[in-house]
Amino acid sequence: MINNFPRVMICGTGSGSGKTMVTCAILRILERKGYKPAVFKCGPDYIDPIFHKTVLEVPSRNLDIFMAGREGILRTLERGREGRDFGVIEGVMGFYDGISMSGIEGSSFDISRETETPAILVINAKGMGMSIIPLIQGFCGYAGGINNPIRGIILNNISPMVAKEISTVIEEEIHVPVIGYLPHLKDADIDSRHLGLVLPNEVPDILKKIDSIADKLEETLDFERLLDIADKAESLHTEKSSFALPLCAEPTEGGPLKVAIAKDEAFCFYYEDNFDLMRDMGLELEFFSPIHDKRLPKADGYIFGGGYPELHAEELSSNKTMLKDIKAAADRNVPIIAECGGFMYLQEELEDKDGKAYKMVGAIPGKSHMTDKLVRFGYVTITAAKDNTYLKPFECINGHEFHYYDSTDNGDACMITKGLRNRTWEGIQIRGNLFAGFPHLYYPSCMAFIERFAAGMLVMRG
Repeated sequence: MINNFPRVMICGTGSGSGKTMVTCAILRILERKGYKPAVFKCGPDYIDPIFHKTVLEVPSRNLDIFMAGREGILRTLERGREGRDFGVIEGVMGFYDGISMSGIEGSSFDISRETETPAILVINAKGMGMSIIPLIQGFCGYAGGINNPIRGIILNNISPMVAKEISTVIEEEIHVPVIGYLPHLKDADIDSRHLGLVLPNEVPDILKKIDSIADKLEETLDFERLLDIADKAESLHTEKSSFALPLCAEPTEGGPLKVAIAKDEAFCFYYEDNFDLMRDMGLELEFFSPIHDKRLPKADGYIFGGGYPELHAEELSSNKTMLKDIKAAADRNVPIIAECGGFMYLQEELEDKDGKAYKMVGAIPGKSHMTDKLVRFGYVTITAAKDNTYLKPFECINGHEFHYYDSTDNGDACMITKGLRNRTWEGIQIRGNLFAGFPHLYYPSCMAFIERFAAGMLVMRG
């Protein structure tokens, strides 16, 4: 299948360059001009896609070579462009930062080349003058030279006067166009947290702030140049594939199997590919709030994703009927997957950032508490340490960890290996049909894992 899909990647020299807000502003500008953009995020980030969805009200999908493989990111790109006419991909960290510290595999640069998408480099120009020139020269000349995918520059945090002067020098000396610039917008600042930006629902008037950024960028953006760069993207050459599994055909009685997924201020870190996979399998997805809903919805299985339960510990703990319902479901051996924040919620106690302990579900042992550093960070591969409900010996599933919290009981059902390194530790609690641990899982990397989750639901349906 060949599809013409104009697109660009918005990348940066490093984290904090402003690429998320520039991405959101470009999405808004495209909408204003009548386009229907699709949006993607390089790497395993969960927060930036929430900002994208806040702007577009359509899913943002991750393009991640470690999680999905090279064919997988093309499949995700194809899936996300359905019904859309312009693609915007936000990069991860710096343009050349990859899976390992000593390589560019999995970097924005790698994904730009793999998807044949031209890149636009966002430069945080605060406090810089002519130093911008060698910085851009280095990024445009590294790993590819004339074939480097950077085709445009956006200057961020720069005064209009300096921007106009330096843009001329950039184009004369480096022969890469500056297609827009942004001054520092104090009223549009968005705070950060240890996982990156705070969540959109924590920012007052978030859409007004994004609109103000879009207003300013639209004043300087060479939109026709942006379109020209996007049109240079190669047509997609992908085979549309389905994840449908015969096991999950609709049961003869009771309708399709239903998965209820926790999704609110406390639980919001999910990979859209996981949702796509389950829907392709014939599973019906329903979303609920452990904070606001008083009762657990009736379903054949449940998923509790990552997020910030520690910021809502008192509210979660005070919702006694929800805690009781979840504990009862776990005791009945209803299939449950709990990842990171969900894992913390299903344990016995959770300390907030001030060290105050709150009672949680108590479906599995353990107490989660804040530390002063990243406990485990990066890509992981989860392999069965013993035969269990979800993973058989030597089977593994890919995931990602990024948390400052730790638990008194991380479990020992699996061995977890960090990315490309040889560091390994025990983790994951498995109790019958309940699978819980700190890693955020990428289900398509192990079809058998989610198939067994569905099989457990089918058995419980009887």
